[in-house]
Amino acid sequence: MGAQHADLIDQLLSITAGSRLDQIRRHREIARDNVQKAYDALFSPQDAGAVSLLERFAIAGFVAGLHGQLGLTDHYIHRLTLLEGGPALAVIVGSETERGAVQGPYGDYPAGPLSPENKPGLHYAAAPDSRQFLGAKLSAAFEHAHLLVFRPRDASRQALQTLLDAGWSNDGIVTLSQLVAYLAFQVRLVEGLTALAASASQTTTEATFSQALAAGANS
Repeated sequence: MGAQHADLIDQLLSITAGSRLDQIRRHREIARDNVQKAYDALFSPQDAGAVSLLERFAIAGFVAGLHGQLGLTDHYIHRLTLLEGGPALAVIVGSETERGAVQGPYGDYPAGPLSPENKPGLHYAAAPDSRQFLGAKLSAAFEHAHLLVFRPRDASRQALQTLLDAGWSNDGIVTLSQLVAYLAFQVRLVEGLTALAASASQTTTEATFSQALAAGANS
């Protein structure tokens, strides 16, 4: 991606060329470009292979919603609605996101010194009506994604077997894992830049207020 083009993160956060956030991001131009390249690879692949675009955007909307990142959730749900069958699926994604929204992380560590830190929590499963619409494969993907987001300490061989039993191939499971991991990184990036923007705005406001006080004192 050329240096003068806005990428998805710029568009989501309305980062303009030459702004403080733009300068921060372009300080690490290669990392900036790699974030966009990873997005393109996952959501605009030349060959979707084992995971269809419909599945990719549905999972992304669900995961971004679980993280509570509204901008990314809106983006992926919007992209989902542009696909055939997407609008109806987007409704289900929204309802399942509400059902699965909890505070994490939680789960159980293997028996040992960390056991006192075990914390109970929701073991999400798609609602029966939603499961009928989603099908076994996508339902299993949502349930696995919820596990990775909120209780990764519970990840196990059995969890992967559940995906295989639901119709996921090994390649599909790898892509699903990449999607969830990328979304977690993307959410942290957006939240971090949002916090920096808020900090910069507050600093500017405080500086303006101080200047106003100084001007008043000298008048």
